[in-house]
Amino acid sequence: MAAECGGATTSIIDCDQDNSGTDIENNGVWGILMLVVNIMTGAVAVAALGGVAYAAVMYASAGGSVEQTKKAIGIIMNVVTGAVLYAIAWALLSWLIPGGVF
Repeated sequence: MAAECGGATTSIIDCDQDNSGTDIENNGVWGILMLVVNIMTGAVAVAALGGVAYAAVMYASAGGSVEQTKKAIGIIMNVVTGAVLYAIAWALLSWLIPGGVF
């Protein structure tokens, strides 16, 4: 379903023609911000899952190699750290943006 937003027809975001600043949730910038945050959340989840799967295969195929085991554990720690930092950033955005991210 296509919508009119700022004089352009779009089916990606929803907004009305009232850009007076009183209702930020119906602004086109709001819609784009929500779209970007949702896409980034999905991308981070896919990347974290891929990183953990890669490290798990590396760990399982180490075959007694201490260096490869340490590298796999380091990758898992980095993935977990990145996921936690993104979750903190997402929580901060949910707190700062009126109405939350979702």
